[in-house]
Amino acid sequence: MARWLMVALAACVAACGTAPAGDAPPLAFPRAAAETVASTAGGLRVEVRWSPATPVRGQDAVELTFRDDNGDLVDGLGVGVVPWMPAHGHGTSVEPTVTPTGPGVVVASPVYLYMPGEWQLRMTISGEVDDAAVATIQIP
Repeated sequence: MARWLMVALAACVAACGTAPAGDAPPLAFPRAAAETVASTAGGLRVEVRWSPATPVRGQDAVELTFRDDNGDLVDGLGVGVVPWMPAHGHGTSVEPTVTPTGPGVVVASPVYLYMPGEWQLRMTISGEVDDAAVATIQIP
């Protein structure tokens, strides 16, 4: 019985995924946004750029640029990022670290997308604006 439990636990860990060890490649974000999404309340536009430019199964990073309706950068926001797979109703075992990198710009890394399929990048936004946004990405 204990042997069966160990095999089941190993299978669960393999299926659920853990971030691979090792060095991550250097981040490089394209100039053009992969997509621009409106925040839930509609007061912000979020430009989404991925590194690598076409996200892959495994570790990715995302750069988020926040703009108001006039196209001006909105700085000083608190941003939370949760990768979520809506078809399966789960996220990942790795919580991305969100780091401001310039006025109105943050980078979340690692964004660990360990399964093929549709993923959502669920964002919570706080500070001058309390809002949310969702970007969608397909992982082959």
